Amino acid sequence: MDEMLLKQNVDRIRGVLEKESAPFGKAPRLIAVTKYLSAEDTLLMHTAGITDIGENRVQVLRDKLPLIGGKFSLHLIGRLQSNKVKYIIKDVSMIHSVDHLSLLEEIDRQAQLHETRMDILLQVNIAGEAQKGGVAPDEVLPLLKTASRLPGVHVRGLMTMMPLGAPEDFIVEKFTAMRTMLDRLRDEAVAHTDMTELSMGMSQDYHLAARCGATMVRVGSALTK
Repeated sequence: MDEMLLKQNVDRIRGVLEKESAPFGKAPRLIAVTKYLSAEDTLLMHTAGITDIGENRVQVLRDKLPLIGGKFSLHLIGRLQSNKVKYIIKDVSMIHSVDHLSLLEEIDRQAQLHETRMDILLQVNIAGEAQKGGVAPDEVLPLLKTASRLPGVHVRGLMTMMPLGAPEDFIVEKFTAMRTMLDRLRDEAVAHTDMTELSMGMSQDYHLAARCGATMVRVGSALTK
């Protein structure tokens, strides 16, 4: 990876995030998606000022940990099978892709076994894509209330993703709906939850996510190309 290009891209993307998020008063946190990078190239993210990285696959993350452990806040952003929670529960700072009860319960169980409380986001399928993970919008509040009763999980907010190639007006509509949903759920004041985080936006639409109130964006190829 070209280290100078990476640094330039980080600075450029952060500038866009600052500009687009100005009405909200705070730029989204930049999470570098490193699923296609070696451990050595992932470490260059640290040199470029990145503090948070997102991995999609459990095994890839575990393979990198001996070299990158302790350098970043690690986010699990891909679909997570319940039987793999035990492999990452001690190492990640947040799981973004929680979208069903059995996964929620296994995260809770493993967190309690390790005497910790895992920060999670509930993934919402706001675009209604059949092949994508995430709960339907009308199922979010019931799942949130269930999660609030589990001592091993701490719901911090919501996550979503948009279809590749979707029109800009569609993306803005759905991102805006996600921000409205987050604000409404925060107003619900469900006990033992903290609805402050909104993870949305990737390389093709992070600028729109920032404009619509994201607090985290997950950017991969735009950092390295």
